[in-house]
Amino acid sequence: MKQDHVRSILSPGSLHPILIVEDNDIDFRQTIKAFKESHLGNPVYRCVDGDDALDFLHQRGKYSDPSTAPRPSIILLDLRMPGTDGKEVLREIKGNPDLRTIPVVVLTTSDAPVDVEACYAAGANSYVCKPVTFEGYLKAVRSLDEYWFHIAILPDVGEPQ
Repeated sequence: MKQDHVRSILSPGSLHPILIVEDNDIDFRQTIKAFKESHLGNPVYRCVDGDDALDFLHQRGKYSDPSTAPRPSIILLDLRMPGTDGKEVLREIKGNPDLRTIPVVVLTTSDAPVDVEACYAAGANSYVCKPVTFEGYLKAVRSLDEYWFHIAILPDVGEPQ
């Protein structure tokens, strides 16, 4: 069953919330399992489609309470979703002065050059094909953790810049 807004059981005290925009329950569970096995302690929020993600990011509707819809430090974005797709979400994020500093990692099944080029042209910070195996997910999550939370300096998650 899809959950439209999930606070994971991972550490609630982390300063770097992660927003996962993913409509596929199996892929979402696989990602969370890899987070847990990698001891990634960031709070995780999930949106199941592009419209839901945009409401979360703009704190509209059911996401109007900033304590339940905080500004994410990073977004993991699927491309292929019903309704507003990931490419449109990416364009809106990177076209909005209040959101554009949030790093967006496209995490999708497509390795089509046209998708890769379109996402980088729209401002994606990284493009990763979803791993096929759990071991692949684990490796990808560990790399994400190492780079985005230990090497890169992320923008402050406080008020929009």
